[in-house]
Amino acid sequence: MKHTLPLWALFALLLPAVALAHGVADGDQLFLEQSSGTQVGPFIYLGAKHMVTGYDHLLFIFGVIFFLFRAPDVALYVTLFSLGHSITLLLGVLSGTHVNPYLIDAIIGFSVVYKGLDNLSLFQTWFGVQPNAKVAVLAFGLFHGFGLATKLQDFKLSQEGLVTNIVSFNVGVEVGQLLALSFVLIGMSFWRRSASFQRHATAANQLLIVAGIGLVIYQLAGFFNG
Repeated sequence: MKHTLPLWALFALLLPAVALAHGVADGDQLFLEQSSGTQVGPFIYLGAKHMVTGYDHLLFIFGVIFFLFRAPDVALYVTLFSLGHSITLLLGVLSGTHVNPYLIDAIIGFSVVYKGLDNLSLFQTWFGVQPNAKVAVLAFGLFHGFGLATKLQDFKLSQEGLVTNIVSFNVGVEVGQLLALSFVLIGMSFWRRSASFQRHATAANQLLIVAGIGLVIYQLAGFFNG
């Protein structure tokens, strides 16, 4: 007899994980606020670490590449996402453009929901339209970049070497993204060769939607209770 885990239970299991997205460790916070001058290596490391541990970014990337089977397609979409978040990360920090972090992270959560819905062709089913995937990935990349920027804006960063350090942080984000993407692609390549991929592809994207909803609710709760 099969037992199916109800949707509310999946949500309860995933919510604690997605709630940790975008966290910055205390030691990293201390380093960021005490560092002065150009610190290329450490900022590359911190950027890579933040991306690799950023559940919201990884969930979105997982959704983006889920049904991409050709390397050129993967490269195109990842480049669009990278372009988007690089622009707003640099612009947000260097120009001092401040956006409410809860609302930005809620939009990032919605990007995960969007990708799950898109992978299941539910926009076409429900509304009779199919959003342009390339435009959507670029646009959501811009919001992901602002999400990264809001985390750095929480700290009192030294103006000495700031431009170089932020560029280095962005390079680290790209390095972290490539590392995470490599592991995801390796895992996906094995999974796609098995019969279980077709059987569980729908369920995987449903879980993606649940995780995204968890992020949205968590961030909106922080916004209204903050």
